Amino acid sequence: MKNKIPLIGLVFGTICGWSSSIAAAEFVALDPVGTTLEDFFTAALNYSPRLKIAEESVKISSARERAAKGRLLPQLNASANVSDNRRRVSGQSGLQTFDGERYTLQLSQVLFNWQVFSQRNQAKLTEDQLEAEYFGELAFLLSDVAEKYFNVLQADDALTSMDSELSAVNNQLSQIQSLYDRQLAQITDLYQAQASVAAVESEKLQLQSEVALRQEALRSITGLATGPLFRLSDSAQIPPLQNSINYWVQQARRGNYQIKVRELALQVATERISESRGAYMPRVSLIVQKQDSNVGFENAPVSQNNNTYLGLDVSIPLFAGGSNRAAVSEAHSQQLIAEYQLQQEQLEASERVRRAYLQVQSSELRTQAAQKLLESTSLSATAAQRGFELGTVTNVDVLNALRDQFRAQRELQRTRYEHVIYNLALKRETGLLTAEDMLEVGNWLEAP
Repeated sequence: MKNKIPLIGLVFGTICGWSSSIAAAEFVALDPVGTTLEDFFTAALNYSPRLKIAEESVKISSARERAAKGRLLPQLNASANVSDNRRRVSGQSGLQTFDGERYTLQLSQVLFNWQVFSQRNQAKLTEDQLEAEYFGELAFLLSDVAEKYFNVLQADDALTSMDSELSAVNNQLSQIQSLYDRQLAQITDLYQAQASVAAVESEKLQLQSEVALRQEALRSITGLATGPLFRLSDSAQIPPLQNSINYWVQQARRGNYQIKVRELALQVATERISESRGAYMPRVSLIVQKQDSNVGFENAPVSQNNNTYLGLDVSIPLFAGGSNRAAVSEAHSQQLIAEYQLQQEQLEASERVRRAYLQVQSSELRTQAAQKLLESTSLSATAAQRGFELGTVTNVDVLNALRDQFRAQRELQRTRYEHVIYNLALKRETGLLTAEDMLEVGNWLEAP
């Protein structure tokens, strides 16, 4: 495999650069357990059938490229013929017997064959195309693993937040129950608190199901069960978005792997037109032959002779019943299809990059807003609780303030994880995703 594409460093960095290893001796339901993002990256590289298919496709294309090149190299053939002959000639008496021997060694070398030249070029371009597909699949796999990993973290954090909210609401319910037992609160206040507890418990059950589903999604692409995952550190500094949206779109036109695949497919289709036109051109080969024989025409005995032959074999196609013209026409249509597919991929890639850019930009602002909202709702919840103790705030106000506080907490968690995911998606779509990017994301995580 040729190391033509820069993302090859991502493979090396993933396998060799991370010191963390999969928790080898731990098994849950026969599945090994992963805890760090690096564990899941490494496992996915060995587990993904799609990546293995892409890798084997590159190997096949490499073999085909060597085979196409081999048709342009010298071809050496040897043959030997040994015969026991019985010959009777009309008008002559007696039977003539003799042992016949013929040994031939022939060397042929293509001097000019446009179709074979074009097939070699197509094989090289196809190999590059499948390499681009492989690295595109690799980038998608690693970003997909990261996304599913952070989805599990987000669901886990939301569930932890829900436990805290349930504890806070239960504490409020206990206060209302105590006041009601002393006839200092109305029955409606008690019912309201109980309803709030039931609502939080219901949402918690839904979150537990969501955690299980997201863990299964992560396991399905890595083969690892989920252990105590490393968390996104509160002090993690995610780099702000740089450059304009047009800069990123231009980067995608140069570096997006799907666009590279379509560009190479167009080059292959163009080369196929050249191959089809080559059917009209002469084919020239150099022939060098050495023969040692005592058998002549129709196996007639001759004196032992040694013959050396050097010549040119020239073949000029004159008429093929219109098949060559049809092949050229088909190749032209295939080229147009490849060109339209490239245009379509460029449009779709541009759309994906613009969407990812706007999502990153939005997530930066939403994270800042969510942080301020959490601070505000936390102060509001504290004030409401204090006011309730002093009798200036109702129970409903306290419950609403607690709900708003924990919702703001979960919203902040969600936007932080989405910010990381959108950053990776943007770099993946532009072909800028590197091993350093993945290592940097791993450094943002800390042990639970």
